[in-house]
Amino acid sequence: MAKAETVFKAYDIRGIFPKEVNEELFRKIGRAFSIFIKNKTHRNASVIVGRDMRNSSEALAEAFAAGVMDQGLNIVDIGLASTDMCYFASGHFDSPAAMVTASHNPSEYNGLKICMNQARPVGQDSGLKEILQIVNSNPQRQAATGSIETIDILEDFAAHACSIIDTSNLRELKVVADTANGMGGLILPPVFNKLPFELEILFPELDGSFPNHPADPLQQENQEYLRKRVIDVKADIGLAFDGDADRVFLLDEKGNPVSGSLTTALIADQILKEKPGESVIYNLICSKVVPEVISAHDGKGIRSRVGHSFIKQLMEKNNAIFAGEHSGHYYFRENYRADSGVIAALVVLKALSQHQGKLSELLEPFSKYESSGELNFSVSDVDTSINQIAEHYKTSIVDWLDGLTVDLGDWWFNLRPSNTEPLLRLNIEANDNKICEQAIEEVRTLLSQ
Repeated sequence: MAKAETVFKAYDIRGIFPKEVNEELFRKIGRAFSIFIKNKTHRNASVIVGRDMRNSSEALAEAFAAGVMDQGLNIVDIGLASTDMCYFASGHFDSPAAMVTASHNPSEYNGLKICMNQARPVGQDSGLKEILQIVNSNPQRQAATGSIETIDILEDFAAHACSIIDTSNLRELKVVADTANGMGGLILPPVFNKLPFELEILFPELDGSFPNHPADPLQQENQEYLRKRVIDVKADIGLAFDGDADRVFLLDEKGNPVSGSLTTALIADQILKEKPGESVIYNLICSKVVPEVISAHDGKGIRSRVGHSFIKQLMEKNNAIFAGEHSGHYYFRENYRADSGVIAALVVLKALSQHQGKLSELLEPFSKYESSGELNFSVSDVDTSINQIAEHYKTSIVDWLDGLTVDLGDWWFNLRPSNTEPLLRLNIEANDNKICEQAIEEVRTLLSQ
C-alpha cells in the first residue's frame, strides 16, 4: 500500500495515482477523518464530499466516502465541484467537507483538501498530523455504517458568489476566462448567467488529462492562449483559473499578467472603501503596496505565513474581512473565510465597472514597485544556506515569521524553505528595476558560495 507519510503535506494530501495515492489509502483516510471528527466534535456530523474532473477522482471520492461511512458517519455527495464550491457547502450546511483534487498539479496527481464545519482549515498543525496517526493505526470498519445522499448545489453556489458584490451597477464588460479544462468550466456559466458581462471560456470541457495546457496559471507560459485571445477580441479582462478553480490570475486588456500582490491590493482597496478600518490579512511575500493600501483606509494590516490554514486561522482570530496571497488565493469573510477564485474575479469586475476605464489604468496606482517573482534555488543544506544569508544581513533582519525576511530600504526580500523539496524560495521587491536586478544577483551570489 502507498505510504501515507509521503502524501500528507503542510496544507493537504497529494501524490501520484495510483503509486502514492489510491483507493485503499483513501478509504483509510476516510475512516481516520471520521474518527478525528468524532473526537473533536463529539457528534455524528455528516461529511460533504466533492471531486474534480481528474480521471481518478471519482474512484478516490467513492473510496473516501466508504471509509467515512465505515465509521458510522453519513456522506453528502455534491459530485463534481470546484474547491470553493466545496468550502461553500461546508459553511452553508455547517459540516466537515473533503474535496478530491490535486489543484494545479499534472494529470497523474490527485489528492484531498479537507476542512471542518464552517470551512475551518485542517492543515498540518490543525489536524493533518492527528489524522495521519489514526491512518497509521489501521482503523477498522464499525458494525454500524453511515448512509449517502447526493445533492446538487451548483445554483446555490452561483447565487452565493453573486451575493458577495453589489450587482446593481455593473457595466457590460467583455471577459475571457481560461479554465484549462478544469472545474471553472462547470462553475463560471451559472455565475455569469446572472450578470451583464459577455463571457467567453477557453477550454471549458472538463478533462482531467489537461489536453490543452497545464492548469497552473502561476506559470505565465500557461497564460499564452488567454493572452492572445484577450488581445484578439479586445477583451476588458482575462481570467486564468487553476484546475480546482479556487485561484484566479488576472490579465489586463493588453494581455499583461497582473501579480497576485496587485490583485490583493485592488481587492483590499475596494473592500476597505466601503468598510474602512477593518482587518485585512496578507502573506509576507506580498508587495509593500498591500499594507500601504490597508493603512490608507485606516485598516489593520496583519502579516501571515504562506498557506491557507495559517491565513484562515488568523482571519477567524482577528475577524478579518479579507485576506490575499501572492499565489492567487483570495479569502472573504462573507465566504466563510474561504478562498474563491470566482468571488475574487467578481470583486475585480465590480471595481472595473465603477472605474469606467481600462484595467491597466485602474491598477496603475498600485504598480509602484518591481519584483523578482519567486526564484527557486537548489541547495545542499537548506538550514545552513539560510543561516549564512541571515548572518550576512543580520543588521537588517525583519523577522523569521516564515523563513527569513530582510529589509534594506530600497529593496527587501523573503527567503524561505520549500515545504516539499530541498529548495529555498526567494522573493525580492525593489523601488525600481535596476535595484531589483542588482539585488537578485547579490543574493544569488551569496547562495552559491
